[in-house]
Amino acid sequence: MAVGWDWKSGEGLLGIDDPAEWDAAFERGENHLGTAVIGLVFNCSLEEASPRIVRATRLPDVAQRGFAFTAAGTAARLNGRLTPELYAALRAEGPGRRSIAGNAVDDTLDHVPFRRLPLWFKWWKVAAKVQDKLETWRLESAYAVSDARRALRGRRP
Repeated sequence: MAVGWDWKSGEGLLGIDDPAEWDAAFERGENHLGTAVIGLVFNCSLEEASPRIVRATRLPDVAQRGFAFTAAGTAARLNGRLTPELYAALRAEGPGRRSIAGNAVDDTLDHVPFRRLPLWFKWWKVAAKVQDKLETWRLESAYAVSDARRALRGRRP
């Protein structure tokens, strides 16, 4: 075990820079693997971190899976790209706002150039833009109706 890495409490795991240490901890069934995979994203290449992120997205602990998807989103932010395996993991989880991968999908759509996205991810981006625009129109209409009602009530004696 490396100095400063406490697998029991998660202390120092954001500084992990050795993929082999993460692999060994995975084999031992240690806690805080999702936290540690975020550290790998910060301290290793995307190619080194990617297979570990994908494995962490399948962890039984929902919180640690959430951290794994946070790592995927962070990888998209830092690198402006993802590996095919990470795209597949995001696709498998789904893009919905209630999905555990929702923020990672949003980070990917925001930080990876459109031309680098797989075709199915491009469709998600287009669909998300259309949904956002429809929601904007719905809210603007609701506010206009509310303002009109308020104005009409104000004119009554």
